Amino acid sequence: MEDRKERIQAMEFRAKAAALERKARSEARLEAEGVQFIGHLPAIEDVQGVRRRSKEEIAWRAMALLVVAVKGEGLEHSAVGEIVAEYGLEEHFTPKEAEFIQNPSPTDHDRIQFVWRYEAAWTLLWALGYVEGLGKPNGICDVPRAVRFMRDQTPEEYIGNANLRPIEHILDEADLIYRYHWVVVDARVNGKETPASLEPGVTMERHHALNWLIGYMEQAWDDISTDT
Repeated sequence: MEDRKERIQAMEFRAKAAALERKARSEARLEAEGVQFIGHLPAIEDVQGVRRRSKEEIAWRAMALLVVAVKGEGLEHSAVGEIVAEYGLEEHFTPKEAEFIQNPSPTDHDRIQFVWRYEAAWTLLWALGYVEGLGKPNGICDVPRAVRFMRDQTPEEYIGNANLRPIEHILDEADLIYRYHWVVVDARVNGKETPASLEPGVTMERHHALNWLIGYMEQAWDDISTDT
């Protein structure tokens, strides 16, 4: 924990002009939306300090997330297995996801947790160019549309038709969600109503996905932290 705090603080000291400009744009947007924020949150890593994930890596991660979310929503275990085999996803689940996928009778708690992965998948679909914009995290994503992108294509088509966004655009969203999430967490910690109609679950899942996209703290998907 201390090591992570030190690394977060170090971001501000080595922040490049582009990162500080990104932070300023995020703060201007929050201000325009009437969302209170704190100015001392550091700028996030700039282009030189992030991991650039490939289109293939992101696409496989998005497909895996959609399948675990579909199972969480209640699709029968056998049907899930058929999808996994059809799309060749066996090797693309994280350890926690694989355990969930292989469990014929997961708990309601686990189902609910994995249903939220639709929001993370939607974020990756945006990074892949399938979704036009993310917008303010104040409502759930278009689940039927997210599923159609996968259902209507083979894995090869799904990857080939993607158009990966520039890392600068991904960093813009990563910086912005970092600040949105601070607002959500601050409200929860202080027993206040979440302001500006922000949806806590959507905000956290989007933050998780964006941190993975930029290789935050070099963490694997199951271990991604959404520091605020």
